[in-house]
Amino acid sequence: MWTCVAVNLVIVEALFLSAGSGKNEVLTVAKFFGLHAALVMLFQLLLVARLPWLDRRIGMDRLTAWHRWVGFALLWTVLTHATLVVLGYATLDDAPMGRTFLALSGVPASLLGILAAAVILVVAVLSTRPLRRRLRYEVWHGAHLLLYVALGLSFVHQLQETTTFTSSAFATAYWWILWLFAFGALLTGRVVLPLWRNAYHRFRVAAVVPESDDVVSVYITGRHLGSFPARAGQFCIWRFPGHHHWWTANPFSLSAAPDGRGLRLTARAAGSTSAGLRNVPVGSRAFVEGPYGAFTSLHRTRPGALLIAGGVGITPVRAMLEERAVGDVVVLYRVRSEADAVLLDEVRDLVVLRGGRLHLLTGRTGEGAPPFGPSSLRQLVPDIVERDVYVCGPPAMTTAVLSGLKDLQVPARQVHAERFGLA
Repeated sequence: MWTCVAVNLVIVEALFLSAGSGKNEVLTVAKFFGLHAALVMLFQLLLVARLPWLDRRIGMDRLTAWHRWVGFALLWTVLTHATLVVLGYATLDDAPMGRTFLALSGVPASLLGILAAAVILVVAVLSTRPLRRRLRYEVWHGAHLLLYVALGLSFVHQLQETTTFTSSAFATAYWWILWLFAFGALLTGRVVLPLWRNAYHRFRVAAVVPESDDVVSVYITGRHLGSFPARAGQFCIWRFPGHHHWWTANPFSLSAAPDGRGLRLTARAAGSTSAGLRNVPVGSRAFVEGPYGAFTSLHRTRPGALLIAGGVGITPVRAMLEERAVGDVVVLYRVRSEADAVLLDEVRDLVVLRGGRLHLLTGRTGEGAPPFGPSSLRQLVPDIVERDVYVCGPPAMTTAVLSGLKDLQVPARQVHAERFGLA
């Protein structure tokens, strides 16, 4: 993937140099940033296309992290391009920047670019950590969909404004192929594949089972589930049409290994969607996107495994315990109290069946010695450096575990982490 990005970057640089300069030096630099903003936007489409071959190798959580940072890079590239365009024309016309901006906003092609930049700015502001923490996932996700509006506006803007990609037959063909590939990947991964799979499998709710006061498991059935390409440790994005709005979706891990007969998700009430799962009617349709995630045994490098889970992060770990490939296993399960341990009895039974060890780590954060500090990890799992380590839980816990593993010099290729939340 990075080779592909580098090759396209070289091509864009070559086209920029061969297409000639702008009306003045400032506009030439503005064109440079505009071309690279378009390339960054195309890369963003690839990161969010949810292509199975990319997701299985890299993982949705890592792709999402890259998407976040590339998104902010896109924001600054677009704002730099827009500022330099206004400055360039203001210099060219010897006019104030404010008056030049108003004049450009009266030109349809420029107005489209301004509107696209405004949408990107709004979504970027909402994605900053202080605001993101105050927003429900559903609200953040809905606002994020505005980026598709920005994508359409910027595409038309480029068609009307660009000169670099109309400077030669090769440049024009290259640009159209690049956009068609990006749009094709997005439509295939986000629309065509999910629609085909749901039409083929016809997912339905088979049962809804409360696990505790705030945790519920939903069992899903359907046709030909033996061909549904899910693995233990992966997650899907779930919608329940008729019970929630069509745009309301949440990522939930599979809490049982797929067996060709059914799927199961287990969720804690954290938002309006997950809280309402216990009221989903049995027999109703389910719309499933996925499976996603590289948190699977496909990436195993060692015979032994250490599975570390926090809270409801036990769900993919519990599913992985059903796989024979798990081998010699140790499970560390972090919860505030035993009453908060979701699916504890199932986990205990599976660990015993595998001949492994389960350590239930209870207590609040800050009480006693850090449970995931280097000394604690080594004491619980003396041969930790010889194991693959899978970590799934809240971000703070995952960060603490990864820090402890780094201090213990566990090789990076043996560490597999999945953080909660696509945002």
